[in-house]
Amino acid sequence: MKYLITGLGNIGSDYVGTRHNIGFDALDFLCKNLEGTWRNDHHGELAEVKYKGRILLLLKPNTYMNLSGKAVRYWYQKEKIPIENCLVVCDDLNLDLGKLRLRAKGSDGGHNGLKSIHEVLGTDAYPRLRMGIGNNFSRGKQVDFVLGRWTEDEKAALPLICERTAETIKAFVTIGLERAMNVAAK
Repeated sequence: MKYLITGLGNIGSDYVGTRHNIGFDALDFLCKNLEGTWRNDHHGELAEVKYKGRILLLLKPNTYMNLSGKAVRYWYQKEKIPIENCLVVCDDLNLDLGKLRLRAKGSDGGHNGLKSIHEVLGTDAYPRLRMGIGNNFSRGKQVDFVLGRWTEDEKAALPLICERTAETIKAFVTIGLERAMNVAAK
């Protein structure tokens, strides 16, 4: 079985270490954990790793957040991966820092990366794993918060959050979405 696991983020040094790039951070953790290697490829960085007999194509789009759908569509079609095996990992400011939420489908919730994927694929019926980044910002400062760098306390929590995310992704590909939802909720 083959899976496309896409972590959302923005490319470039200006975005490294920002809350909006937590999808990239989670995939970097998973890639290292499964001894993968990133390579530059069409529409992003790609790593092919194996886990319990499954092939996982890890993708970090280089299209910037607002055009993420272009990269997802390219790899999902090129590799002929069923939509239910295409998991998108992204930040969510409506969830407390460290909280994970795995769903089979849903709205974009104001997330521009998910909005792009919905528009390009023509559906919101694809799995997504939302990683909470919290919402500790003043009115009108949402963009600054999302594109802002982690505080020292948040940065200290990131390795454990990325580890839990990696475990949820592994559960998704081995025991299926429904049962993996319980892993995410822990």
